[in-house]
Amino acid sequence: MRRLKKSRAIDLLEKFQNTKILVVGDLMLDEFLWGRARRIAPEAPVPIVEIERETLHIGGAGNVAANLAALGAKPIIIGVQGNDINGERLCGEFEKAGIDTSSITIDSLRPTTVKTRIIAHSQHVVRADREKKTPVNSEVESELINNFLRLLPSAQGVIVSDYEKGVITPSLLEKILPSAVAQNIPVCIDPKLKKFEHYHPATIVTPNQNEAEAASGITIDSEENLALVGKKLRQMLEGASVLITRGEEGMSLFENDNEVVNVPTIAREVYDVTGAGDTVVATLALGLACGASMLESAILANYAAGVVVAKVGTATASAKEVLDEIDNFFHHNVAD
Repeated sequence: MRRLKKSRAIDLLEKFQNTKILVVGDLMLDEFLWGRARRIAPEAPVPIVEIERETLHIGGAGNVAANLAALGAKPIIIGVQGNDINGERLCGEFEKAGIDTSSITIDSLRPTTVKTRIIAHSQHVVRADREKKTPVNSEVESELINNFLRLLPSAQGVIVSDYEKGVITPSLLEKILPSAVAQNIPVCIDPKLKKFEHYHPATIVTPNQNEAEAASGITIDSEENLALVGKKLRQMLEGASVLITRGEEGMSLFENDNEVVNVPTIAREVYDVTGAGDTVVATLALGLACGASMLESAILANYAAGVVVAKVGTATASAKEVLDEIDNFFHHNVAD
């Protein structure tokens, strides 16, 4: 694994503090119902979960903002919520995290997206989604774009977090991406397959392996094919760098067409990968905004993701936890 000095990591994490990152994307409320399953339902072969407690977390692009806040940054969130009780609950969670909600657009024509997960004995039993995935209307889109352009001069980085819930449209991307790149602000995009050809200009795009394979039409079953996927995606993205997150295989970074840099995953027990991609793109964007190289930013993102996957449910990683991760799991790779 390429090395990152601990002193350099500390320096970067200190620079993260109060760095302003503009986050635009699909906002969600993650609802977790925790309980025990002691018996099977008589009417169907499914467990009966006796709910003991409920927790709420910010999801989707909001979780990207929550990760930024946990690392000490100042996220500026742009997205959409419904005019409903779940929108109020979502704003309440943002306020608890110290995240400004003044640039969230309220759309009375669509519900706030809610994902409800039932957990029994720390095992994920089922998830129920309440959402509307059609694109936002032109009025809402215009408000989102205007908010982005108004806030862009105050930002040091931009994250586009696309969950295909209707906020990130091709026309929105056409308006916001060139503006950010023209101001030399790093742009990181957490993509979805359907709009891959629209994610440019950008600094870096972070598909997972399934998304990368589907977008390129190439199965990653060898180092040769991995290199071909990276090269093809960079061509599709008109030269943007690509960081493919690959689960147990770690991450693969493509900054040019002739080299792939692999960042191995952390060897540890994984409890839940929920939101790990949000952690990766948040840490990556902060690194780039604070002057880190692409590789340094990817390594820090890998540490942060290692913290998050060891937690159950939607989670974040603090700067202290990232440093602890370096100490506990990569001490032999970090030089002081």
